[in-house]
Amino acid sequence: MTSPRPAIVLMILTYAVGSIGVLIGYTTVQHTPPTLDTATLLAVGATGVLSFLRHAVWNRSDAIRGGWDYGVRNMFQIEVGIANLAWGVLAILAVVLHWGIRVEAATFLVSGLYFAGVSIMTVVLRDIRNRKIGGWIAITIWALVLIVLGVQGMSAA
Repeated sequence: MTSPRPAIVLMILTYAVGSIGVLIGYTTVQHTPPTLDTATLLAVGATGVLSFLRHAVWNRSDAIRGGWDYGVRNMFQIEVGIANLAWGVLAILAVVLHWGIRVEAATFLVSGLYFAGVSIMTVVLRDIRNRKIGGWIAITIWALVLIVLGVQGMSAA
């Protein structure tokens, strides 16, 4: 029997690493010169890779955690994981290949806009009744934090 434990651990780790990255980013984007290197690696790169692992590799555990376990593999959930991996890898490449603060800020914007879309979809489709309000609040705040940091990074560039 599959347990929700791996997905829960990965989700907690994702939010912890991402939060540390965001806190670093809000500080370093104000430096002269401004930088988002470490923040991008943690808040977008690491969270993208960890979310991929949760959604795609441990997809059954994540489905049980989320309350949408259908007893079979959910390919849409795996696609969401691959999307998370795509922006995570982009963020890592932006830092490793020194693409600059504009590209790093853009990774924050892409990730934040994705989560904002999920938040809006949840309300518009009235799925909020099927979700815990705390999770919806968390994803909405996370989206806003990423978008604001992305805008600050673009402004600082």
